[in-house]
Amino acid sequence: MNMRKVDILIIGCGPAGLSAGIEAYKQGVKNILIIERNKILGGILNQCIHNGFGLHYFKEELTGPEYADKLIKEARVLDIPIALETMVLNLTKDKIVTVLSENGIEDIEAKTVILAMGCRERPRGAINIPGERCAGVFSAGTAQEMVNLKGLKVGKEAVILGSGDIGLIMARRLTFEGTKVKCVVELMPYSSGLKRNIVQCLDDFGIPLKYNSTIIDIVGKDRVEGVYIAKVDESKIPIIGTEEFISCDTILLSVGLLPENELSKTADVELFSLTGGPIVNSNLHTNIDGIFACGNVLHVHDLVDNVSLEGEQAARSAVKYLKTNSLKKGEIPVTLKEGVRYIIPHTVCDDIKSSDETLELKFRSDNVYAKSTVNVYINGHKVKSKKYRIITPGEMEIFKLTPDLLKEQDTIKTIEIGIEV
Repeated sequence: MNMRKVDILIIGCGPAGLSAGIEAYKQGVKNILIIERNKILGGILNQCIHNGFGLHYFKEELTGPEYADKLIKEARVLDIPIALETMVLNLTKDKIVTVLSENGIEDIEAKTVILAMGCRERPRGAINIPGERCAGVFSAGTAQEMVNLKGLKVGKEAVILGSGDIGLIMARRLTFEGTKVKCVVELMPYSSGLKRNIVQCLDDFGIPLKYNSTIIDIVGKDRVEGVYIAKVDESKIPIIGTEEFISCDTILLSVGLLPENELSKTADVELFSLTGGPIVNSNLHTNIDGIFACGNVLHVHDLVDNVSLEGEQAARSAVKYLKTNSLKKGEIPVTLKEGVRYIIPHTVCDDIKSSDETLELKFRSDNVYAKSTVNVYINGHKVKSKKYRIITPGEMEIFKLTPDLLKEQDTIKTIEIGIEV
């Protein structure tokens, strides 16, 4: 039996995968296949019924389902092949993809692969909260699915651990559904969510946000009856004498997201320890020839608009690869200076001076910095600066280097970015 062959195979049909497929088609590649394990398109957007999406990408404010619907309709109009309820079992570095569907197990040979699998929530087991294994403990995303898609009420009184965006949004959503949210407890001295979500989802409803605190015990045998929280010191160790009991029947965990890269590992894609996503160059090309990564599988985004734009970039790079059969033209290291936790891309292709595309350096800070300046250095010399009123780890920043600026450099051997306070 002949193996099916495609030019671009995209794994994942959320905003990254859909945007990548649409852009690849517009770039002239028609032999595309998008694979999705669920029965519907759109990914996590389908359960995000709040607004605030699409302001940058579509130039209008949308809910998650509305944002997804726009992409889905465009993909349908273009008649891009999509395989739903199809699970990818394996991916090799030779770009052989093994899938399982109602038709059985099938191998597909791809010239290029775009990884767009998204991310998953960090579970309770990953953070080692002591206490009984009682009912009433949910991840924030699971609670979101139960409330928004299934019409269920998760509890009467809730405490939320972690101030990630999903947790903040669910604090407001639970309030709308009649659940009393007692507080949001955050281990760090700052929130990992967007400032606007703190204001709109907590402050507007009088929900306290307790920084430098964590849950030290869950009380309850069959169902949660309450939690003990405590302040933590600089080493994140609970401080004796600061314990406080809060009665509740529900706990939501919003303690971080993890890029979904089990498939990437099967293809020997090199992962970055800080983000959990692939190491990529400025073409979003991984260390495996012909495999690209974009969206939350690469690094966790705070805006879906940037996920779509990154999907488009991955598609353009995949199309270039098909035309040249290679994008590996040497790499320039991108290194971090003070104040920067991580940056994407990890390296820049050495043909960047001849490119007409703007180089985007996406980074997160390692702390909160007020009245600071971000500096970019090429070969050790400062080439661009930008002042910020405040920089927080919860918001990804994008620093753009224009083609004109890059072409002004005689050579580019190193690129560095840092925060100056």
